[in-house]
Amino acid sequence: MSFLFPSSTITFEAAMRDLGSGSPKARAMAAHALGNLTDPVERRRAVDALVRALDDDRLEVRAEACSSLGELGEPGAVLHLIKRLDDGIAVVRQNAAIALGTLGHPDGFAPLAEALKAGPPDLRFQAATSLAEIDRARAFDLLVAALADPDPQVIGAAALSLGATGDARAIDHLRPHLDGKDASARFDVAYALAELKDPAGRPVLAAALTELERAWDAVDALGWLGTRDDAEALGRVLSDRKMPHEAQVSAAGNVLRIDPEGAFHDAARRKLIEALGSRKEYVRSLAVEQLGAVAGAWAKAPLEKLARSGKGADLLEAIATALRAIDQRGAS
Repeated sequence: MSFLFPSSTITFEAAMRDLGSGSPKARAMAAHALGNLTDPVERRRAVDALVRALDDDRLEVRAEACSSLGELGEPGAVLHLIKRLDDGIAVVRQNAAIALGTLGHPDGFAPLAEALKAGPPDLRFQAATSLAEIDRARAFDLLVAALADPDPQVIGAAALSLGATGDARAIDHLRPHLDGKDASARFDVAYALAELKDPAGRPVLAAALTELERAWDAVDALGWLGTRDDAEALGRVLSDRKMPHEAQVSAAGNVLRIDPEGAFHDAARRKLIEALGSRKEYVRSLAVEQLGAVAGAWAKAPLEKLARSGKGADLLEAIATALRAIDQRGAS
């Protein structure tokens, strides 16, 4: 997680200078910027400077240094990041755990396993994710044990990591937690089950389709299950104004992919065509993408109309790609 949005024009030498002697804001900005290097020589120099910055007296500098060391992918930083797991500031120890997961080095596994068992809740939460990134198979039993954690956020993180393992053994461990007290944890469990192609959490996912923070993920998860029941759940909310617009567009695409001739195919088509005229470019872009993936000849005229309009000026390449995909499906 980043505190700042550093200038994209800062030079390597300026960042190195600022990291060593700048103001707290400049040091944090420099630490962030050094995570985006590509030159091998600069990267080696940056790693040494960032390792020193892990002992900075400002939390934002330490946090940014952790993140950048993860992005640079230098295994030599692992032992230094492990020490930051005991930082007294939550965001610093979280960023250290994230960086260890990003690096994926096996030396980070045991300290993260200990953090999952005995660390503060914020660190247990992140350790569950990072352990699975380092070694999914080795993390499996630890993640199952973490489902009994008293903190619902840790339960959710462990569930999501189990879903990401792709290990079907997790299903029987996850299902009992669909009845948990915390709504967020229940959703994470349902999402993980869907990733494992288990439909037990479908009611939880369907209920979340109109929730601002969860709708997009709920659409994805029902799409993974991919049955007519899932297409029906998605189709029922296409006209619900409580459902975020972009999630409706994704839902419409999933409806047509799963059950193209089902009860909601007309509603799904209308939603995608309607979205081509949205005032928000990212919604138009998503509609173009979905039409390219699932539409037939019925979508060509609306796409061509968008290409001729001002709203399509920045989407011409995406529109052309979608039209080619439609033509190829028609030819086959």
